[in-house]
Amino acid sequence: RFRIAGCSDSDGEKLYSLDGEEMWYADFINKKGVEPQPSFIDHMSYVEGTYEGAVAQQQTCRQNLKLRRKAMK
Repeated sequence: RFRIAGCSDSDGEKLYSLDGEEMWYADFINKKGVEPQPSFIDHMSYVEGTYEGAVAQQQTCRQNLKLRRKAMK
């Protein structure tokens, strides 16, 4: 299992994958979580609130980014 999370001033990423296949990712443009596996396979679904958690983590990430930039000046 692999997880990617990160942010910048204008963008963010939250992704879960397994064996190189995307299992879930946050689509911050369309404001929803996406499970990209085809419907004909039995796949793991993520719990309600996963997208909202990703949004909250992005806000925290951006705040930490601002604080680190300020500390480095």
